[in-house]
Amino acid sequence: MTSGRGGPGQAAAVRSAVGQVHTAGRVKDCGETLQFSWPGVYFEGRFRGTGVGVVLDCAAADYDVQVDGATVATLVTPGDTTYWITGLRDGEHAVRVVKRNDTPGETSAFGGFVAAPGGAVLRRPAPRDRQIEFIGDSITVGYGNVPHTDACDPEQVKRNTNSDVSHGALTARLLDADYQLNGFSGLGLVRNVAGIIPDITYRTYYDRALLDVDGDVWQNPGTWRPRIVVVNLGSNDFSDLTPGEPWTPDGLAVAYRTAYDEFLRELRTRYGSGTSLVAVGFDRNAEHVRKVVEARNDAGDRGVHYWFLDQAGLDFLGCDGHTSARDDRLIADRLAPFLRSLPTGW
Repeated sequence: MTSGRGGPGQAAAVRSAVGQVHTAGRVKDCGETLQFSWPGVYFEGRFRGTGVGVVLDCAAADYDVQVDGATVATLVTPGDTTYWITGLRDGEHAVRVVKRNDTPGETSAFGGFVAAPGGAVLRRPAPRDRQIEFIGDSITVGYGNVPHTDACDPEQVKRNTNSDVSHGALTARLLDADYQLNGFSGLGLVRNVAGIIPDITYRTYYDRALLDVDGDVWQNPGTWRPRIVVVNLGSNDFSDLTPGEPWTPDGLAVAYRTAYDEFLRELRTRYGSGTSLVAVGFDRNAEHVRKVVEARNDAGDRGVHYWFLDQAGLDFLGCDGHTSARDDRLIADRLAPFLRSLPTGW
């Protein structure tokens, strides 16, 4: 098998229709391309032949290309290209492309799959019966989760972030579910890490497909109806206060609980009573999240559940003290049984 930007299909390549691709991510259909911003967005297809081209236009993010379940290439900021995987056994194959990291200041574009000469792109894979949405910050993204020995400067964080082995992606695969990873590093519900950019929060961006487009609103095609939504927000809200910030510890706690309650109400309105909402308690936010869940239950919403992210056994060897890929596997192994126990009919 060989791979690269050139190849036998370069001269005759015709972009496949986006209708031949399965994705559950938040994308904007622009006709020949799908635009997207969130981490972990994936595109799945099928083809017959000895090779496949991946059509991308992105100079900011990294991607893994997987054929028949195995990663065959990692594309680092590939630019505007058709990247070819060739020399495969002649026959039917599954192909998957996944965005590895978070690049909220950029819009990426995917133009479909192209079969090598003599082959064909086949009907797109069927969606999975189960859907899970993960909402959170850097821990949800999988920030710097590929362990390494060098210092974590911004470029190394990008190279060592792999959302495809984040705990959300792994949990979804354990449950055979399609998923969205709507994670945004550094942001909180009312306050961001170290008090940065005080005029925005995670909620500024949650409704968007394209994060860098002010006012953008993702248009749900009607196929995204998750039975489980997992919320893990608060680590940044309760990061150490810095001089000059207007918050007091008590005032921050009250504002956080109020915003969390409002956000859960918004999710309930968006997805209806049949969706289980899972609020994750982690580190300094745990007790506040538990109180919010109790309040929602007392108000009659029994579909809101609390899950404590136990740190026992985690090594936090990811960049800047974040969870490692090993940790993400441990978390997924703990979270999946809890989600399986919820009254979803799964």
